[in-house]
Amino acid sequence: MGLFKSKEERRMERDIKIRQGIRRIEKSIAEQNKFMDEFLKNARHAKQIGDMQSYHFIRNSLKKTATIKKMLERQHLAIKNALLIKRQAEASADFANAMSMMASEVGKLYGDTNLTQTQMDWEKAMLQSQSMEERMQMFLDGMEDGAAQDIAASNEAITDDEIDRMLEAEEQVEDAREAQQMSDLRAELAKLKGTSEKEAK
Repeated sequence: MGLFKSKEERRMERDIKIRQGIRRIEKSIAEQNKFMDEFLKNARHAKQIGDMQSYHFIRNSLKKTATIKKMLERQHLAIKNALLIKRQAEASADFANAMSMMASEVGKLYGDTNLTQTQMDWEKAMLQSQSMEERMQMFLDGMEDGAAQDIAASNEAITDDEIDRMLEAEEQVEDAREAQQMSDLRAELAKLKGTSEKEAK
């Protein structure tokens, strides 16, 4: 069945696969965010109960998760940039194909091929091709440099100070949440007491 697919159908299938890959990476990034939230809560709990061995283990897990998230975000950006370059290349190819067809039709109308125009079209196509190749090479070089930096900085994606700040922020949020809950309970209790006193009268 795949042998009889048109060029356009195969292009659409490739685009669908690329978009599916982008969605999978986006889902993975969201999962890493959830993992980080859970690790923060667990680290806070370990610190509260004085289990420093678990606390340090969770901190390391949080660091690793932050590194993975950063790598996924860079991959996401690289794929989106590659998709833009692909679309630019497709637009250039469409232009070149259209120009080729027009040159062919003009040649037929005049009964012979206009060699000067053909040469100009060919030189223009070659310049476009070189420009696209240079941009693609710069893109690939950038991806390789980014991958090398990811490897070199994998242990430095998030510092211990940043982890501590995240944990302190989580503690502050939790403390504020508990204070709000206590305030709500007191208000509810006062309301109930007020209702009871009215009923007693």
